[in-house]
Amino acid sequence: MAESTYLTILSMLAVGLLIAVTGGVAYLTTVEWRDRRRIERENRENRKR
Repeated sequence: MAESTYLTILSMLAVGLLIAVTGGVAYLTTVEWRDRRRIERENRENRKR
């Protein structure tokens, strides 16, 4: 019975870590995309001047 409890806790921990890592990757990808758009927009504005 105790072994089943440990496996349940470990599997829930693994799922939680997978969700956290996936969320982190999604956040970093979004921030990088926004920064790239901002830099491109600034470069376009500087070329017009």
